[in-house]
This record gives sequence, C-alpha cells and structure tokens, in this order.
Amino acid sequence: MAEGSLAGFATLEELMEEYMPPEKLQHARRVLYGLNVGELVKGIDLDPVLCGRALELDFDLRTAAFRAAPEQMRPPRVVRIGLIQNKIVLPTDAPFTEQAKAIRERVGQMLETAGQAGVKVVCLQEAWHMPFAFCTREKHWCEFAESAENGESVSFCQTAAKRWGMVVICPILERDAAHNDTVWNTAVVIGHNGNIIGKHRKNHIPRVGDFNESTYYMEGNTGHPVFETAFGRIAINICYGRHHPMNWQAFGMNGAELVFNPAATVGDLSEPLWPVEARNAAIANSYFVAAINRVGTEVFPREFTSGDGKPAHKDFGHFYGSSYVAAPDGSRSPSLARHKDGLMVADIDLNLCRQVAGWSGAAKDGQRTSGASR
Repeated sequence: MAEGSLAGFATLEELMEEYMPPEKLQHARRVLYGLNVGELVKGIDLDPVLCGRALELDFDLRTAAFRAAPEQMRPPRVVRIGLIQNKIVLPTDAPFTEQAKAIRERVGQMLETAGQAGVKVVCLQEAWHMPFAFCTREKHWCEFAESAENGESVSFCQTAAKRWGMVVICPILERDAAHNDTVWNTAVVIGHNGNIIGKHRKNHIPRVGDFNESTYYMEGNTGHPVFETAFGRIAINICYGRHHPMNWQAFGMNGAELVFNPAATVGDLSEPLWPVEARNAAIANSYFVAAINRVGTEVFPREFTSGDGKPAHKDFGHFYGSSYVAAPDGSRSPSLARHKDGLMVADIDLNLCRQVAGWSGAAKDGQRTSGASR
C-alpha cells in the first residue's frame, strides 16, 4: 500500500470506482460532486504524449471541464487553468540551496506539462519552494525567504510565464527588504508576459497544533485584492483563510471570478473539511475556486513540540494533496492523488459566475438574485 494513499487508493473517487457498479457510481457522484449545467463534470481529452509524460515522470495528471449555459449576446469565456501539488524532493537536512533547486526542477516538469497542455493560469501550492518548516519554530528556515520582486523562485516562475504565455501564481515565503526584512507568507501574481502584476499576503495565521506560523510571520497587510489578468479577475485566499467565510466574501465583493486557495494542511487536522470548504465558497460567492494542497510527509532533523501535550516528534503529519476545482453552481472536479505530485488541468467558463449570481447582478434590495435552486 502506497504511503499516504487512501486505503491503497490514490483518491476517494478511485476507491468508489473499485467497489461501486457504474450505474450506482454516477448517482453517488451526482450527490457528492453535483451537476454542471445538468450533467456530471467530464474530463478533457489531452494529447496522449502529455499523459505519457506524466506516467514517465510519475505525477498524477487529471482533468475537468466546467461549462456555462450558451448565451445569445455573449460568447463563452473559457479559461484553461492548472493546479500543481508537489512533495519536497530532498530530505530536510540537505543543503538549502540543493533543496530549493531540486524542488524547482520537479515543479518545472509539471509547469512545462501545463504549458504544453494550453494552461493559461496556473497556481502552485503554499510556500512551494521550501519545506513547510513552520512547525519547528526554528528561525534558520527563514533563509528560504526571498524577494517578491526578484527572488529566485519568482524569477523561475516569470520564465515559465513568458515561455508559455500563462499567468503564474507563485506563493513564497517573502522577505520584505524595504521594511526591515519583515517576513510574510505571500502569493506573487505573475502576468502572462512575465511581468509582476501584484502580490497578496496571507491574512489569517493558524495557531493550532503544529501550525506555529506566527513564529515566522503575522497577518498580512494587503487586504483582499483582486488582480485583473488577461484571463479573468483572480484572487488568492492563502491556506487558513479558507476557514473564514467573510474572507471569501471580501474577494467576491471586490470582483473575483476565480479564487485560488494554495494550502499546506494535514490529514488529522482538516481532511474532512477539505472537500467542502472550497465548494461552499464557490457556491456562496458565485465564483470558481481552485484548492491546492501540499503532498507528502516532511521529516525534520530535530524533534519539536507545540505546547499541545503531544510527545516530541519530527514531522508535521501527512499533507494529503487532493487538489480540486469547484464551480459556482455547486459542481466540483475529482481530486488529485492523496499521496503523489500532481497537475490538475481544468477548463472553466467564467460566464457561469454571472449566470449563477443572477443575470441582473445584485438586486436593488440587496438580496442575491440567484439562478440556483432554492
């Protein structure tokens, strides 16, 4: 049984497929994952070469397509997006420069596949360029922090953005040299020409169990920005912010059509919440949500405790991946694997946002004019 799998299966969907007859499985999928314009969410036919590349490089590659109802006065606004989840590559006691280089090389393989697949907006996981060492409370991990303007990981993503003409969301540990080297948990938004559009800093910091992140950074100061890109209005709700409904609401009120939730969360803490939180946010705010979670178990050189009464230990627990996309009509994609690197490619028709919110926008009395069933 693969470490980190779900009873030997990569995803809950694969487990259900194994034990449920097809005619019953479709009913379960309808209840669990909803219908998109009256149908189950279907996949995309990608070039077999790309599928073979994923097998060769051993990462999970899955697809989904979300439609909107045809309109007479407006053409479809289909955008192909990508979600990338990844393990660290080298052990955490390896030299930091080697760890960072190995992660970039691995993520680069999936970024290249995304570009070849025609992805126009791709998001990486929270602090993708380093181990999620914030459980340890050891300050030397701050060496991984870098400039949001010209850091090595940001420059790496700029190169990919220019090469493939795609927007790249690059979540990093940021060192703000202009403000006394303050450290932030930041998502840098890179335009399809390689230009930096802007950044958003994580505005809710967990203080639960081993999530000792306040040792490294505090709540961000960027509010709830929405970034105008060539492919739609995008926001980033970093990790723990997904637990706060008004956080999601603020991005929606500021005009977001697509909100990414790059995260790092472990099974014992949040897995029952993970399949529904992004979906709930999409339904409540009439936008698409793309939820990306780190994957793997990261073991650190020294034991640590978190003041929660548990014995000293060296790992955070298993980051369970399971990245997925949710639509404003309540439908959602299957998940990426729980135990391996992965790339989700999804076509989303942004027209669905306005269709679900109501053709006339906000009602005069302030009540939502929802196109969804009551």
